Amino acid sequence: MSPTVLKESGYRFFFFSREEERMHVHIISGEGEAKYWLKPNIELAKNHRYTKKQLKQIESLIENHYDEIVSAWRQHFTC
Repeated sequence: MSPTVLKESGYRFFFFSREEERMHVHIISGEGEAKYWLKPNIELAKNHRYTKKQLKQIESLIENHYDEIVSAWRQHFTC
């Protein structure tokens, strides 16, 4: 199961169930994939085919929706 948390600017932000415990979010689009740690800081964990410009845009979207993403993580993984 991989619930979608956010769709914006062509990117889908989601979690994989039963993955590692450290809080993170996956991002995918037709142009690539990435994974960002959310705690203790927003940090790129993996990147596949995104440019630096796209990664900056993705990180900005994470920052703008941080509370929403963290809340969705907590809700999903405490159920």
